[in-house]
Amino acid sequence: MLGIGITYLGGPTALIETGGLRLLVDPTFDPPGEYRIGSRTLTKTTGPALSAAQIGSVDVVLLSHDQHPDNLDHAGRAYLLRAPLALSTRSAQQRLGGPVRALSSWESHEAARPGGGTLRITAVPALHGPEGSEPLVGEVTGFVLDGDGLPAVYVSGDNASLRLVTEIAERFGPMDVAVLFAGAARTPLVPDAPLTLTSMQAAQAAERLAARHVVPVHFEHWAHFTQDADTLRGAFATAGLASRLHLPTPGGRIQL
Repeated sequence: MLGIGITYLGGPTALIETGGLRLLVDPTFDPPGEYRIGSRTLTKTTGPALSAAQIGSVDVVLLSHDQHPDNLDHAGRAYLLRAPLALSTRSAQQRLGGPVRALSSWESHEAARPGGGTLRITAVPALHGPEGSEPLVGEVTGFVLDGDGLPAVYVSGDNASLRLVTEIAERFGPMDVAVLFAGAARTPLVPDAPLTLTSMQAAQAAERLAARHVVPVHFEHWAHFTQDADTLRGAFATAGLASRLHLPTPGGRIQL
């Protein structure tokens, strides 16, 4: 056993428990509804499987970015601002303030573990769409979690670039667990390319990371996802990686 637990709330939101610490990824706690962003509308189709009260307090919030409501909605923002620490982008720090600390790519934060030692949280690059889309989609980050005697965990955030996955794999070596944001999200903002990994790219990312276990998130509960659990199963089976895939159930906990 790796000693890591992942509880899936829905959308991008997951509670990671490792090294005696609790880390919440991209808090989204709103009920279903519509969100206007300029001329676009994002539609949330399903609320969280667990409420903020049921999750309770965490040690760190890992926020891939704040500018899109499918990664930080209204209730998620309120939760984040009560957290002791949130790690995210420079843009998010400037907009949110409060407990948000910005990490540049490859910069690390050492979180003290209750039994001694630290969990190292390193920001890693992410690209929320095709090359050149940064001015449209904004700044995004992923994370790598590791430490002495702890499993190495990659949290992709809304990254659609396999080139960046390769860079991360070269720096950190094989991953024990990869939490991959999938779903092949598409919006009119970038109409010709997905904004997150396709199912086949998720399988390719797992292969490049030499990930022992893969837990996909952010592939359901919003209308702009174009691929789902079935396409993930098919892609991983085609790649010969079906045994590595752990499809989460909303409200369920995966123990690895």
